[in-house]
Amino acid sequence: EVAVSWRPSTEFAGNLYRGEGVLPASPRDVWECIKPVAGGLRTKWDQNVKDFEVIEALTDNISVCRTTTPSAFMRIISPREFVDVVVVKQYEDGTMLSAATNVEHLLCPPRPNFVRGFNYPCGCLCIPVPGEPDRTLLLTFFQTDLGGYLPQTVVDSFFPSSISGFYSNLTKAVKTLKA
Repeated sequence: EVAVSWRPSTEFAGNLYRGEGVLPASPRDVWECIKPVAGGLRTKWDQNVKDFEVIEALTDNISVCRTTTPSAFMRIISPREFVDVVVVKQYEDGTMLSAATNVEHLLCPPRPNFVRGFNYPCGCLCIPVPGEPDRTLLLTFFQTDLGGYLPQTVVDSFFPSSISGFYSNLTKAVKTLKA
């Protein structure tokens, strides 16, 4: 089960999308599947992530990364690339956070065959469910300008179903991880 809501973004002319759902896995297992690292599991289960690379590690928990996506929505949405500064943090209560926003980087100019998209402040929070070590509340926030010349109606149709698919595929991935 996932609840998806949205409201107009204060950052750009699109929407801020919020996903919320409880996953049947520990925060560590959920984090293992979503953490933003090169060679991580996300490219294996997330249909919207084709490749993820670290362009520059600025500190142990801050890096500049490029994410590429395949075409989507019956190829109406062509492949995209996003360049973000990503911050990762773990809190004392066990909550794990990945937050990102778009950035320009000299080592990462736009590439041919990809539309450059822009993530405005966004992220994921893996929050332990008190008294239930094998359950995780996952909050996700997306504010993505897909770039290009997509009608807003296409973007508005794509995101809610994409977020639901993210939670569904992540649930399958954590079950595989536990097996």
